[in-house]
Amino acid sequence: MRAVIQRVTEARVSVRDEIVSSIGPGLCILLGIGVNDGEKDAEFLASKISSLRIFEDEQGKMNRAVRDINGELLVVSQFTLYGDCRKGNRPSFSAAAAPEPAKYLYEYFVQRLRQTGLEVAMGEFRAHMKIALVNDGPVTLILET
Repeated sequence: MRAVIQRVTEARVSVRDEIVSSIGPGLCILLGIGVNDGEKDAEFLASKISSLRIFEDEQGKMNRAVRDINGELLVVSQFTLYGDCRKGNRPSFSAAAAPEPAKYLYEYFVQRLRQTGLEVAMGEFRAHMKIALVNDGPVTLILET
């Protein structure tokens, strides 16, 4: 699994010009699921992200996790994170999981995050989405299992 994590002051997802999810301060997570990923990958990533200390404390140091600031999460499935551009000019997505197992693991990942007590909003799986966000910092990290 691959996750692009952005610390945000706000984020929202629109489908067909309608907002389907929005959050205030927290994390926007773009989640890519590979052909060899499983539940253990989702569990590891959910645990890591929920404990990741990338929010500032009183001294301005990144010392707080999203739960410490009562932040929210917005998780958006993004198979293009597995796009391979090494050959030619058109990305290959052969390393991305097929839709059925990817949807299962996407929902399982969200479930695991919710089990930590966090508020989690979702994009719409396999929809053409527009994501608007205000990156705070900017802080953007990439995690991979």
